[in-house]
Amino acid sequence: MDKMWEMLPLIVMFFMVPIIIKLLSDNKTRRKLIEKGLVDEKVKYLFMDKPKEYVSSSLKWGMVLIAIGLAVFVGQMAPKDLVEEVTIGAMFVFGGLALVIYYIIASRNINKHDENRPGTLPQ
Repeated sequence: MDKMWEMLPLIVMFFMVPIIIKLLSDNKTRRKLIEKGLVDEKVKYLFMDKPKEYVSSSLKWGMVLIAIGLAVFVGQMAPKDLVEEVTIGAMFVFGGLALVIYYIIASRNINKHDENRPGTLPQ
């Protein structure tokens, strides 16, 4: 357990460095476009936030992580000689189940969105 705490800063740095580099490069690109006066309707779509996609992605990963946590909990209840096998199996089963449930939720939301959009024909 102590080794995990020693590796935690390395893991955090591994994921944070690319995120910081992307943020800085996006900011630099935006500044150059603004300085040159190229911010018009053609370029605005590149920098618009897409909150629906963020919410959808957050829902998916939240469901998967909860399922994996539940699998670890269930695995700890297994007999001592089967803890590892039950935990790993439950992670795959619960994680897959969470993705299937997410697919059902997302497809319903997409269908509702398409029905509410003007100019579309019902299917």
